[in-house]
Amino acid sequence: MGFSVLGLALSLAIFAPSLSLIWFPPRPALPTGVVPRPVTLLERAGQALCVTVPAITVGASVGWWWFPLVAVLVLAYWALWVRFLVTGRRLEALFGPVWGVPVPMALLPVAAFLAGAAWLENPWIAIAAAVLAAGHTPSSLITARAR
Repeated sequence: MGFSVLGLALSLAIFAPSLSLIWFPPRPALPTGVVPRPVTLLERAGQALCVTVPAITVGASVGWWWFPLVAVLVLAYWALWVRFLVTGRRLEALFGPVWGVPVPMALLPVAAFLAGAAWLENPWIAIAAAVLAAGHTPSSLITARAR
C-alpha cells in the first residue's frame, strides 16, 4: 500500500473523459434496463477498483519501456471520446465497432489499465482491470446490441 502519483495519473487519464457524459449525454439516451444487474454490479466494482487501486498501491518499480504503449492506448481512447463529441454524441460513436473491433470504448480502458499494470509493475492494477473487463465489456456489448 502507498500513494502512487503515476497510478493516480493513469486513473484520471482514463476516467476523466467519461465525465463529459454528465454535460454531453448521448443522443438518443442510453437504453435502460437492458444489462443484467449482476453485470452492472461487476462493471461498477471494476470502475471503482480501477479508479482507486492504481492510486493507493505501489508496484515494485516502474518499467518505463511500457509507457509508450500506455500512452498510445490512452490517446486512442481520448480520440474516440473526441469522435463521440464531434459526431453529435451518437450512441454509434460510443458503442459501435472501429476497424472491426467491437466496443473499442470498453476495450481500450481495460487494455490501458493492463498496460499500466505492466508499466507500474503492479499486479493489483491487473486484477482491477480484469474485474473491469468482466463487467464493462459484456455490459457494453449488451448495450451495443440493444441500441
